[in-house]
This record gives sequence, structure tokens and C-alpha cells, in this order.
Amino acid sequence: MGAGHVWPEDWEAEIPERFRGLIFDCDGTVVDTMPVHYRAWCQALQQVGIKFPEDRFYSFAGAPTVTIIQTLAREQNIACDPEAVAHTKERIYVESMGELEPIHSVVAIARRERGKRKLAIASGGWKRVVKESLTVIGVEDWFEAIVGADDVLDGKPAPDVFLKAAEIIGVPPEACLVYEDGDLGIEAARRAGMEVIDVRPWYLPREN
Repeated sequence: MGAGHVWPEDWEAEIPERFRGLIFDCDGTVVDTMPVHYRAWCQALQQVGIKFPEDRFYSFAGAPTVTIIQTLAREQNIACDPEAVAHTKERIYVESMGELEPIHSVVAIARRERGKRKLAIASGGWKRVVKESLTVIGVEDWFEAIVGADDVLDGKPAPDVFLKAAEIIGVPPEACLVYEDGDLGIEAARRAGMEVIDVRPWYLPREN
């Protein structure tokens, strides 16, 4: 199976021994943050007059916060301070973190493999916020590395966060398996030379 292949694996399937490191995205992969994030986005962007349809929100999964704001502001011809809007959005999100839930299928994999393989988080979010999300669901200390967008120069779909996570846990890229829920993250994992599992079929579509 070549590097960058997207696996359609069931979450209970055995992981081949050749994978010595497992790297997980956070939002929408380990923690069910996306509904809480979207509400925070809407509140923050409304303050500067930017519209953010829900389907567009999901298409940006894995992209750095400031990049999303810059893109939307440019498209909608809105003048704003992307960094300031990003801080507002993250503040609103942090205030709502008590609502977070784990994505049980993915957390079950991490629980099962903890101590057997090296585990890492590689997220498009800010490291501080990612760590708080993991703490809320009680898994922060499961991971040997937690890498956020502020730890690298280029965010997803660049491979930097995955390569940084692999470097920290001491596992070569080809021996890492990535769990992702975003197209940008899947592309980033491919560029890093890693195989990747799209976790979205395990919990989507959501029940209303």
C-alpha cells in the first residue's frame, strides 16, 4: 500500500505492525469540536460582517484560523484584522469548551494503542487551545507530542505539522499512520509521505 493512500478501514481493525507511530488530528478527529467551533466562528465573524455558511466551514477543516479569516475577508471584500478576529473566535470557543465530547471510535483506538506505539497530535489549531480540548475529554497525557499550527511555518495542506510530530516522537514518516477528518489534512498527510485514514465515515452523517 503506497504512501498517502486513504484507508477505508473500520475503527476496530488491527493496525499493521509496520506503523510505529499514530498521528491524530484533533478537531473532528479525537474531539467532537466542530459544532462548538462553528458557533464560535459565526459569533466572531458576525462582528466584522463576514458570512460563513456551514458547508464552507467544513471545507476548511484543518486550515489555520488566520488563513480562513484572510480568505473569507478577501472573497467578501471585508477589511478586518485577521489576528484580532482569530483571537475573538478562540476566546468564544474556549468559553464553550465544557460542551465538548470525544469521538469515541477514534479515542478507542488511541486507548488501545497507548503504550504499544508512539502517539501524537498534529492540528491546524493553536497548540494551547488544542491541549485544552484534549484536557476536557481527559486524554491530553496520552500523546508524546502535541503539535499546533503555531509550531510550524506552514499549516495544512502543507505537511509541516505531521512531519514535526513524527520528528518529535522519533518515527520516520513512512512508519506513521494518520487519522484525519479534513480534506486539507488528508492532503497534508499525503505530502508528508504517510498513510492516512479518513475518520468521517465513522460518525457522519450526524443524526439530527
